Order: sequence, then C-alpha cells, then structure tokens
Amino acid sequence: MKIIAYEVREDERQYFDELGEKLGVELVLTEEVPCLGNASVATGCDGVTTLGQGNINAELLDEYQRLGVRCLSTRTVGYDHIDLAHAKKIGLPVCNACYGPGGVAEYTVMLMLLCIRHYKAALWRMQVNDYSLGGLYGRELRNLTVGILGTGRIGTQVAQILSGFGCRVLGYDVYQGKASQWLTYTDLDTVYREGDIITIHLNLNEKTRHMINRESIEKMKPGVILINCARGALMDTDALIDGIEQKKLGGLGLDCFEHEEGIYHQNRRDDIISNRSMAYLRQFPNVVMTQHMAFFTDAAVYDMVKCGVEGICSVLKTGKYETLL
Repeated sequence: MKIIAYEVREDERQYFDELGEKLGVELVLTEEVPCLGNASVATGCDGVTTLGQGNINAELLDEYQRLGVRCLSTRTVGYDHIDLAHAKKIGLPVCNACYGPGGVAEYTVMLMLLCIRHYKAALWRMQVNDYSLGGLYGRELRNLTVGILGTGRIGTQVAQILSGFGCRVLGYDVYQGKASQWLTYTDLDTVYREGDIITIHLNLNEKTRHMINRESIEKMKPGVILINCARGALMDTDALIDGIEQKKLGGLGLDCFEHEEGIYHQNRRDDIISNRSMAYLRQFPNVVMTQHMAFFTDAAVYDMVKCGVEGICSVLKTGKYETLL
C-alpha cells in the first residue's frame, strides 16, 4: 500500500517513519499544501492524508480518484476543508483524526486565566520596565460562571478541569453526555446571558458558522470573555472587533482565526500579512491570540499521524475505521 502525506511538518516525520515500518506502508512525504497543481504527485497512491490548510474541493477529489486514490484522511479533528458531500457522492471514503482532548482543554483554561488576569498587558509593560499595577485588576475563576458551547470530548474535559477551580459551569449541546457530572446543561440564551466566560467547542458547519455574531454578543453580559480553540469561522470577526471597540467584550482568547490559512503554521516574519482583521484585532491589550497550537503536544501529534495512516489502511482493508466520516 502506498500513501502520500501532504503538509508534513518536521515534528511529524519521526512518527510517519515509525508507522510506515510498523504497518508495512510505503509513504511519500511532502510539505506542500494539497491543490490541483500538485495532485499529480498522488499518482499511484492508494491513499492521501493531509492537514487543514488546503481546500479539498470537488474538483480536487475527482482528480485524486482519477489518479487511483481510494481513501482520504485528514490528520485533524475538523473536516470543514473537505467537500464531504462530494466525496460521498463519488464513493471516496474520508476519515479524520481522534486525539486525546487534554491538550486543547488545558490550553482553553490557560487562555481563560491569561484573559482574566490581564497577562498580555502585564507582559507588554514588563518589556519596557513598567511595573505599575493600574489596569491589571483581575478576577478569580472560582467566582465566575463559565459557559461551554459544545460538550464533546474537549468540552467535557474543559468542564472537568474547571470543576477543580470551583467555578459555576453551564453547558449547551444538542446532545447531552457525561459532562453533566461537571456542569449544568441549559439553553443557549441562558449561557449567553449568564456566562462571564464563554468558550466554544463545536464543529464548523453551515449551522455553526458565525454562531458568535452581533446578535449573540448583544445577549451577553457586558465584559464577557470569549475563548475559541476550535475553528475561527465559528465567530464573526467583524462582530468581535465591534465588541472589543465598544467595550461590550472584556477580552478574547483566540487560538484560531477566520481565514488563517496560509498564515498560521508558517514563518511570515518578513512578509506583509493581508488579513487586515487579524492585524487589527491582535493589537488590543485584552486580546490574546496564538497560532492555532492548542493541539500541539507530543501525544496529540502522534495520534494525528497514527489516525492519518492507520485510518487509510483500515478503511481499505476492512471498510471500517473508528473515525470514518
């Protein structure tokens, strides 16, 4: 079996080597982002595995199938970059990754703490030997209400971690699960109305795109802090900017951003960044932004590569895999 892996980072190569040898798979590794222009490198490959920077649209899926590709995997939990409807239409199976929720959940809570203790502003001052305390008056997590939108594996882990801080935790999800051990389920408007901090852990689709918008922000408490370690497009960037400028939002903790493709996970220090909203929003002292790295731990990266390779092997041999979409 032969598999081509696109968007391969240096931290993944060791795991690809190990899994290729273990599973008896011939692997072709490339740093290129998948597109029609480089689809030909998949010629003769049974499977394609990728990350999330490329747009795997209908045209590209058709080309992969024409080249003989029989299965596609994404080494990410999210799969909004793949035209799943077309993949199903042409009979091309797709699977995604499944890794432990601990890394993202811990990172989410870290962003909450950074925001309520004004760490960014404090760090800036330290760089110029300003040790004053004005404007750094913080709050304690134990006294706050945290709302969690989406209580899958990551949202549930966030609730469990927060239980140790002693704060009140509310949750909203169409499907209510074991998170009820650590939070109280309620309706969406109650989470908006009562949350001092609201964190979102939902898949991105047409129903959830821009779920956080001007209308939903208007329902929230003045000074509410929003956290996003899921997908940037879950939040309307223009609405976030207005909320910060009008001081409706007390802070933002963003590990992802709308239209981050081609920017995040790349060295762009000598380039002009064309995403004006990103450049504008990040300059506020109460906005903490990181480069989509909540997932980036040794354990999670190994699981991502494992799912990427093992998923294709399993689907082609048995027709099944735990994350087959």
